Amino acid sequence: MSYTSFAVFGAGTIGSPIIAGLAAKPGISTVVIGRPGSKSLDNLPAGVKAAAVDTADVAAVAAVLKEHKVEVIVSAVGSPAVPAQEPLVKAAKEAGVKLFVPSEFGFPTEGHTTGFFTLKNKIADDLKAAGIPSVRIYVGLFTDNIPFVFGYLKDKKITVVGSGDVDASFTTVADITGFTVHVLTTLPPAQLENKTFRIQGERIKFNQLGALFNTTVVHADQVAAEPAALAQVLTGILLAADAGGGSSGWLPAEGKEGTGDQAAGSANHLWEGHHWTTIKEFHKL
Repeated sequence: MSYTSFAVFGAGTIGSPIIAGLAAKPGISTVVIGRPGSKSLDNLPAGVKAAAVDTADVAAVAAVLKEHKVEVIVSAVGSPAVPAQEPLVKAAKEAGVKLFVPSEFGFPTEGHTTGFFTLKNKIADDLKAAGIPSVRIYVGLFTDNIPFVFGYLKDKKITVVGSGDVDASFTTVADITGFTVHVLTTLPPAQLENKTFRIQGERIKFNQLGALFNTTVVHADQVAAEPAALAQVLTGILLAADAGGGSSGWLPAEGKEGTGDQAAGSANHLWEGHHWTTIKEFHKL
């Protein structure tokens, strides 16, 4: 039997479509948990419950999880809120949650010991220490964000930071969230517990994006974005990708590409019959 009771934290780019996907599944109960006054609790799909609680209050969150008999927590909080998952892990332990999906949905983080990705890896370590089974989903870069991240919206050119000659994974938000809902509601617990799923919609080098968008590729030392803090973050992401980390099959601890069930896209087959959207298809090129 697959899981039927879910709690979702975060209702942004990833969280909202996951909530909608769960709501569309018959026999699935879903509660969205957020701080009092949070917009994440507004305009939820029919049948989805909302619970306003201080998400830093372990006992209060655990009480909500118990009240709704939650089996699976899906955390879709944004990058700045990654450390805020720590009390959620404690609450999950107290409430007897059976599976926790931490906010990954990006580059592989397992094995990172420095930098931002270490924060995500720490949450996975916390779950392991608490004895809570988890699912980590690696996707590479968001296909949706290419025009913004690579400066195409600004000057109709593709601006690449780094060599641009390293393969990277690109996956649409719809494919990421659809896959997440599909596996969580169809696979039995044994195929989910402590698994890492590596998906990708398309594999391509940054320098090849110019041809796809019928424009030129220019190289720069950093991403041109405002504010400066955002430019710094985006530049770091592209440099990490240029070092290999942009592939959903990257193994940070070993500094190499994985093979077999650790290869980029190795989990795609779990969504039987699904067509993975290409960059050209999504952007109608």
